[in-house]
Amino acid sequence: MEYKVFIQTNEEQYLGALVAAYALRRNSANTGKFSVEILHSRDVPWLKERIGQKFLRGAEHRVWREADLQSFTPVRFMPPKLMNYQGRAVVIDPDCFAIADIWELLSRDMQGKALMCRWRPGFKDLPGYRASSVMLLDNAKLRHWDAEKTFGELFEFKKDYMKWIKLEYEPEETVGLLEPEWNDFDRLTPRTRILHNTYRRTQPWKTGLPVSFTVRVKKGSLRNLAKRAVKSVRRWAGGNQPDLYRPHPDANQERLFFTLVRECLEKGVFDADLVKREMAANHVRHDALDLCQRLAA
Repeated sequence: MEYKVFIQTNEEQYLGALVAAYALRRNSANTGKFSVEILHSRDVPWLKERIGQKFLRGAEHRVWREADLQSFTPVRFMPPKLMNYQGRAVVIDPDCFAIADIWELLSRDMQGKALMCRWRPGFKDLPGYRASSVMLLDNAKLRHWDAEKTFGELFEFKKDYMKWIKLEYEPEETVGLLEPEWNDFDRLTPRTRILHNTYRRTQPWKTGLPVSFTVRVKKGSLRNLAKRAVKSVRRWAGGNQPDLYRPHPDANQERLFFTLVRECLEKGVFDADLVKREMAANHVRHDALDLCQRLAA
C-alpha cells in the first residue's frame, strides 16, 4: 500500500509548506515508508479559471480571489483522485507542523472509516464542526471525491464552500474523529502531535505585515456592523493605517517555527534568497532572517 502526505499551499503560504514538509521528515523515524508532496494552487488550472467569479460561501456570494491567504483550501480534496483512489493519504495545511512521527497517523487503525479528522469545538458565534485542515484518508473509500467537479458546483451555487470544507457532505458513519493533538489549534503542549497555527491573525511568520485574508462578515448582525464601523473610524483616525498581523501569544510557537526555518537554511532545504523573496513579497515578516540568526546565537 502507498502512503503519502500532501501539503496544500499557495504563494502566500509557500514558505510555511516547505517548513511543514521538513518537519514531517525531521520528526519521523519511518521516512522510508511514506512520501511527501506539496500541492501548490498555482499548478491547478481549474482554480485559476474561476478568478473573479462568484461562489457560494455560507450566506453570501463571494468572489474567488487567487491572492487570498487560504486560496489553497479546495486542494485538500485532490489526493484520493491523484492516488487513483488507492492507498492512504494524510492531508495538512501549510501552517501545520508535525511534532510527532506522522507514521503513527498514517498507519493507525481507521476502524473502517473513509476518513478521520478532529472535531473543532464551537467558538464565539460559530458552532462546532469537522476540521478538514488535517485529514487521514482511505482513498479507496473516497471515490466520490472529485475536487474539480465540486469546486465547479460552488460557482453554480449547487454546493456551499463552508459545508464542503466542514465535511458536511460526508455521511456521518464514514467519518472518524482524531484526538485533538493531531490538529492542535495554536496550542503547543507535550502531547501535541501536529501544531496548527490556525488563527490567521497571529501566524508567527506574518507578524507586522498587512492582513491578506478576507474577513468573515455576518450578514444581518447589527453588532458586527457596529464593530466594522468602529474599525473603519479607527483606520481613518490613524491615517488609514492597514490592519496588521499580530504577534503570536505563545513565544514558544514562534520559536519553534523559526528554529525549523533556521535548520532548513543550515541543511540546504532552501536558501536565504528564497526567504528574502518571500519577505519582499510580504509573505513573510521582514525580520525573519534576523530571528533565525538570534536563535543560532
